[in-house]
Amino acid sequence: MLLLGAMPAAAQDSAKLAEQKKDAVKGVDEMAKLAQEMVDSVFSFGELGMQEVETSKYLTAQLEKFGFKVTRGQSGMPTAWVATYGSGKPVIALGSDIDGIPQSSQKPGVAYHDPIVEGAPGHGEGHNTGMPLNIIAAIAVKRIMERDKLPGTIMLWPGVAEELVASKAWFVRDGMFKDVDVNLFTHVGGNLNTSWGQQGGTGLVSIEYTFEGETAHSAGAPWRGRSALDAVELMSVGWQYRREHLRLSHRSHSIVTNGGDQPNVVPRNASIWFYFREIDQPHIKELVEIGNKMAEGAALMTNTKVTSRILGTAYPRHMNKVVAETMYANIQAVGLPTWSEQDQMLAKGLQKELGNATQNGLAVKLGELGKPVALEDNNGGGSDDIGDISWNMPTITLSYPANIPGLPGHNWSSGIASATPIAHKGVVAGAKAQAMTVLDLLTKPELVKGAWDYFNDVQTKDVKYIPFITRDTPAPTHLNKAILEKYREQMRPFYYDATKYKTYLEQLGITYPTLRKQ
Repeated sequence: MLLLGAMPAAAQDSAKLAEQKKDAVKGVDEMAKLAQEMVDSVFSFGELGMQEVETSKYLTAQLEKFGFKVTRGQSGMPTAWVATYGSGKPVIALGSDIDGIPQSSQKPGVAYHDPIVEGAPGHGEGHNTGMPLNIIAAIAVKRIMERDKLPGTIMLWPGVAEELVASKAWFVRDGMFKDVDVNLFTHVGGNLNTSWGQQGGTGLVSIEYTFEGETAHSAGAPWRGRSALDAVELMSVGWQYRREHLRLSHRSHSIVTNGGDQPNVVPRNASIWFYFREIDQPHIKELVEIGNKMAEGAALMTNTKVTSRILGTAYPRHMNKVVAETMYANIQAVGLPTWSEQDQMLAKGLQKELGNATQNGLAVKLGELGKPVALEDNNGGGSDDIGDISWNMPTITLSYPANIPGLPGHNWSSGIASATPIAHKGVVAGAKAQAMTVLDLLTKPELVKGAWDYFNDVQTKDVKYIPFITRDTPAPTHLNKAILEKYREQMRPFYYDATKYKTYLEQLGITYPTLRKQ
């Protein structure tokens, strides 16, 4: 205290923040067991978007246990919620996705395809790890806020149905973030890093087209029917012909969600679901307009009627420079986890199983701070509806090393590390960087101001956010309901019981790591 008293005020503040960060790191380390239990529990639920019932119930119970106030049912979504602690400014939001992937059930720690429940969903991207990371970081910061009487608010929120990009634009529309100063998002990756500026990949609009015709006996009087399935097939083949004349940066894909009832009845109703992806808003809008015209054309050719509904939307992402640089400094202070021989064996064994050209295992060197991707250099790719939030407030994404590099994504293989020491260590490392960055933002008002200066004067100077949904677009809460109704009771016996087993690997009787015998 005497030494602090002799320092200039700025130096005192810096020294105090350094001590608070040390305390946060220590607090995260002390909660490593809780992190493991949350990671393993959410993994065991394996729920798909809009059906994250057990996941949300479990996570909100944890938050309430540690003194956070929870409100549920955001934007009419039963599995969406907001948890808060504190009061006043700044408001720092921590978000991450919670949904899984269809048909990606997989035993953790086993370096080949071995489902827990054949055909069931699972965490084939590792979304079971992000909210546990945020919760651990938030608890660590909350304790320091209570002790040191720091003003400000921590807000936690889940990315519901991210795999369908079906929630974040609705959250923005409904004002969930209206008081937020900075949003710190997390997403599982193979290294500990972040980036700023325009990101690679695409934005998208997800639309289901439904055609209505008339039934008839398929053999007795087919001329009296008007086939909605014919319209679906014509739209599909028309899009394939048009694909040749679309920009290289575009991505588009579709599935038939309803192909009729039975072959001997001309289908009265049929539906096709499209994702239209491009690298900027005008070109996404252009793709949607092309799709709408093709649907109208298919309806004309088959004398059917067509309606459509938006099921999801994602804006191209732009991340905040000031916040990213602040986060990256903390990443450098934290460093990568120390991987065990077993961790590297699992990683290299899986990379070999998948036939990867590179089989280097887990990252052992931090990546560089990611820089902007110019539009002319963006060749398209995946999407994330964190983009919608990034165009409404200063936002970054923290990528943390809780998965194995070089995987195909949206696949059973991406669940193999997600309830193992790899994920547990990666979450702890990420929680440290997240907590330290929250403390920076709570105690250094100039950072929040700088973040908004970048947002207003650089990011949104020439580009404005134009949402793809309207006030009347309903949230697609029906999605994945039938899949979970089919598999939930088969999955329930495999939910993790932390009162009986130290880890989920122990509960499943898995030797870590389990590699394919040569």
